[in-house]
Amino acid sequence: MTTAQPLKFEAPDQGEETARADLYGVLASLFYAPPSQHMLETIAAAPNEGDGVLQQAWGEVSAACASASAEQVRDEYDSLFIGVGKPEIILYGSYYLAGFMMEKPLAALRTDLARLGLEREQHVSESEDHIATLCEVMRYLIASDDVTHANLVTQKQFFGQHLQPWVSQLCDAIEANPQAVFYAPVARLAKAFFEVEMQAFDMA
Repeated sequence: MTTAQPLKFEAPDQGEETARADLYGVLASLFYAPPSQHMLETIAAAPNEGDGVLQQAWGEVSAACASASAEQVRDEYDSLFIGVGKPEIILYGSYYLAGFMMEKPLAALRTDLARLGLEREQHVSESEDHIATLCEVMRYLIASDDVTHANLVTQKQFFGQHLQPWVSQLCDAIEANPQAVFYAPVARLAKAFFEVEMQAFDMA
């Protein structure tokens, strides 16, 4: 299982399933590591039509990418998510669900990933409950041709158990942090997208 490094970035106004998978992939990339200059320029140049909530949020991220440098964003990423000692912002689900890292929610996640035939690659140091990894799993469940696992029922179950209980809290924490200049609009986009997902799954 690898973290998404998509070559194509699209605003969420394309075909619904393709747009969902693409946006999960973009969020996975942005949360996994600070973006390269090429990635910033690619997102900034991506088309964005319409005036919906997601389009507006994407527009903010696009503007942030256009005005930022890779060096600036790398420094911000390090300050927010790495830091010295405890990071300013924790990107792991277990912290929000259990109050500590490497707790029971991670064990439950690993069980579900094994059931889906997914496992962490050896070179990946982050545990599976990292927000980037979870976004990449959702991208896989949407885009994969494996209908046994990649279907709406599985998407709903996985999102409901492993993302929905805590992602809004994460996004709020990022947006509220005064050091979050680039990542504040990223967090707003993520929160808006996750809320749309929650509403869609509620109606499924």
